[in-house]
Amino acid sequence: MTCVHLFRALFGERERAFIETGGVQVSLFRYDTGVEAVRLANALGYVIVLPYMGQMVWDVSFAGVCMTMGSMFAAPRPAATIVETYGCYAYHSGLLRNGNPGPHDTHAPHGEMPCAPMQSASIELGTDAEGAFVRLVSEREYIMGFGAHYVARPTVTLRPGVSLFDIAMHVANVGGAPMDLMYMCHINPIFVEDARIVQPAPWTPESVRVRTAIPLHVPKPPEFLAQIADLERYPQGMEILDAVQSYFPEQVFYLYDLHADAAGDTHLMLRRPEGDGFLISYDLKKFPQTVRWLMRNADQRVAAFALPATCLPEGYTAEKAAGRVQSLAPGASADFTVRTGYLDSAAAAAMDHTIRSL
Repeated sequence: MTCVHLFRALFGERERAFIETGGVQVSLFRYDTGVEAVRLANALGYVIVLPYMGQMVWDVSFAGVCMTMGSMFAAPRPAATIVETYGCYAYHSGLLRNGNPGPHDTHAPHGEMPCAPMQSASIELGTDAEGAFVRLVSEREYIMGFGAHYVARPTVTLRPGVSLFDIAMHVANVGGAPMDLMYMCHINPIFVEDARIVQPAPWTPESVRVRTAIPLHVPKPPEFLAQIADLERYPQGMEILDAVQSYFPEQVFYLYDLHADAAGDTHLMLRRPEGDGFLISYDLKKFPQTVRWLMRNADQRVAAFALPATCLPEGYTAEKAAGRVQSLAPGASADFTVRTGYLDSAAAAAMDHTIRSL
């Protein structure tokens, strides 16, 4: 495997080709906001990643279809918290804390990782059992006096001629004490009117549970509360992203009883009316929780139909009490990988059949 180290001085105001190898091109540029970006592209599309800002996946497009949530942010902005630049396709939520802080929590929404300053970045070129790949690697050592000490190594992997890519996170506890671990791969596809969510679980109140505990920052108009009560009885009302249905302020669900394939991976898809679709696949043992977040208003359009996680997004205090905060022993590490991307109509039809047969 070949490793090419990146430096901030390589990123200019104009996008420039950096590496071309085996059907994948790597180019570097800096947004007008000053944020550095890497474009990984193949013949089918591209993925734009922010190597020094939490390794956020800012934008994704394949087959001319933009997959990224609609938002007020035309470009990533320098930020300390995710809400200051909420317009990306995916970000790493966690790692010590995760979710929306409750009344007894002091952590930022979705923890310290989404916009974390990364200390190094590199491009890896190699071949594995699936063939050739190009991988963007970022690294951060988090160290706090009288607190946790870990190394986070997020990666994004793209292959030639494929419209799916991998988002991964490796975290190692290099401190001398056990470390709390809360992680969610927060993938935010664009809201597509009349698209259908395809899932390997029944649309019952037991398997698709509407979130009734509303976060402090979310408005609670009477019609919103009434809709939640309806969805609690009939969650299948959200199977189709109906153009006239209300998704404001938001709708959140917790998914249970998801089925997996022989390898232990589950698969969920947002199938567009055109027949193609967006895919999210992951290991259910690594990600025991799955969250769904839907929102559509004048400023934001997002259908996060599957957010793989180790915990629910109720904040540290609530998740600790529920026993959903994992612990990483000194010297131990954890690895998480999510495969996501675009499926053309034929591949989406095949995946639809696969999901329904799980």
